[in-house]
Amino acid sequence: MNPMNEVQIEKVTINIGVGESGERLSRAISLLEEMFDQTAVKTFSKVTNPEWGIRKRQPIACKVTLRGEKAEKAIDMVLEGIERNIKPRQFDAQGNLSFGIKEHIDIPGQKYNPDIGIFGMNLSITFEKPGYRIARRKLRQTKVPQRHRVTKEETMKFMEDNFNVNYVNE
Repeated sequence: MNPMNEVQIEKVTINIGVGESGERLSRAISLLEEMFDQTAVKTFSKVTNPEWGIRKRQPIACKVTLRGEKAEKAIDMVLEGIERNIKPRQFDAQGNLSFGIKEHIDIPGQKYNPDIGIFGMNLSITFEKPGYRIARRKLRQTKVPQRHRVTKEETMKFMEDNFNVNYVNE
């Protein structure tokens, strides 16, 4: 098989949406940093919504972006929390995978800490093939051709082979 056609994990983004700034957000940041051993960053609202009490550019969530070995460990750890069950509709047309976990204490090895509380989190896994750099480089930037893009079927097979994922219907 051509090594340029092998699907690989580009990054894993783990997000906790709190909906407000302050104490809960700082607890969510400390939870992410403790779980994944990497600095978390705040994300800010894009619009004002008076019904929810959110102003534009107010910090409302936090996220961590993992790559390489840390990303694979995080995927494995969170998949254990959902018993390795994924729905096929959680993959998008570009072959990326997104799913959530309702409570972080469902993940094996995570204990309830009354100082932090319980948070749910969303996981987004971005897949690519070698050579995707041409779309991001500074000089001679080019589009990735359609025949080289990752498909939903390729990533489903990758997850099945590497992470022993079970596909369940609704």
